[in-house]
Amino acid sequence: MESFGARLAELRRQNNLTQNDIADRLNISAQAVSKWENDLTSPDIDTLLKLADIFNISTDELLGKNKIEPVYLPTEQRKDINQLVFRIIVDSVDGDRVRINLPMAAVKIFVNNDSVKVFSGNKALENIDFNQIFALVEQGVIGELVSVDSADGDHVRILVESI
Repeated sequence: MESFGARLAELRRQNNLTQNDIADRLNISAQAVSKWENDLTSPDIDTLLKLADIFNISTDELLGKNKIEPVYLPTEQRKDINQLVFRIIVDSVDGDRVRINLPMAAVKIFVNNDSVKVFSGNKALENIDFNQIFALVEQGVIGELVSVDSADGDHVRILVESI
C-alpha cells in the first residue's frame, strides 16, 4: 500500500506544485510539507481537509481510498439507471482538471445518438468505447471501469456509482 507521503508527493507533482506552493496555500513551512512527504509526521484533520480542497479530491482519495473496484451486481441488487451517476475525472499534464458528473440516464441518450459528441476533444478519451461501458453497466457492473494514463501524461478515470 502506498504511504500517505508518497501519495501527497505524487498529487503535488501531478498538479505541478512545489512544496513551497503547498506550504504557502496552507500558511505553514515547506519543511512541514517535506516531513509529510517523507512520512516523518502527518497533517492534522483540518489540514487534510484543506489539502483535499487544493487537489480537488475527497479526503478518502487523499488518504488512499480512491480506487473503487468494479463489481458485478446480481439482478436483484442492481439500481435503477436513474440512481446511477457516470463520472469522468481528467487530470491533464497541463494542469487542467475536468470533473464530469452525469446521470447515467443522460449518458444512455448520448451513447445512443452518434451525432452527440459530448466526450470528444480530449485525446485520452478518444479511444474509449462508451457504448461498451454502457453495456457493462446495463449488465450490472459498477465502480471504476476505466483508468487511462495517456502518452501525453493525462490521467483519466471513468466511474459509475450509485447516487
